[in-house]
Amino acid sequence: MTEARGHVLVIYIVADESGSMAPWLDDLNDGIRSLAATLLGEPMAAAKVRISLLGFSDDVIERSHLMDLRTSELPDLWEARGSTNFAALFDDLAERIPRDVRELSSAGYLVHRPAVFMLTDGKPNGIDNWESAHRRLDRSIMPASPNIITVGIGEADPYVISAVATSPDFGFIANRGMDVGQALSRFTTSLTKSVIASGRSLSSDAPQLVVDKPEGFTVAIDVI
Repeated sequence: MTEARGHVLVIYIVADESGSMAPWLDDLNDGIRSLAATLLGEPMAAAKVRISLLGFSDDVIERSHLMDLRTSELPDLWEARGSTNFAALFDDLAERIPRDVRELSSAGYLVHRPAVFMLTDGKPNGIDNWESAHRRLDRSIMPASPNIITVGIGEADPYVISAVATSPDFGFIANRGMDVGQALSRFTTSLTKSVIASGRSLSSDAPQLVVDKPEGFTVAIDVI
């Protein structure tokens, strides 16, 4: 039997690319570049994670595929377009994640339960049957189902943010009155901490996903 090449955690960083995000995507792109730069200084953690960047609006565009940030350069990142279709995202993840897990497993890696960090500033489309699509990601249906961490800014609905997250502790909403640019900065800071801590954890005797709550955010279920 071929010896495993090591443990990896797949992290999907998913950004709402709908038109309302247009003023803020440069800030988000800067935050992701900062995350990549920080990971270069954490080679042990970086070795344990593979990162895909996905943008969603009316459909889903893969901006990067299972990057090892020690050896990969970030591509052009998010661009504003379209409206907010949660169903399109969840349908895409239901197909994408098992395929990516098979790809890494075939390459000899032991793959931990993936994580999706999803950022949105709005509500799903009125015709968006997101609940049905979201059920495709349930653990009872999809063995490789991800942990979903949802972060809502701007006009995001706390109920939806909480319902999408796989645990009540994984849904966060920006505190009322917080500037969107500030909220994005705090999101990318907490995302960076989460990625590094989770990567370090995979080298320990008790590997786990570590989720850092963004400063100035509240667990969404507490404000429904």
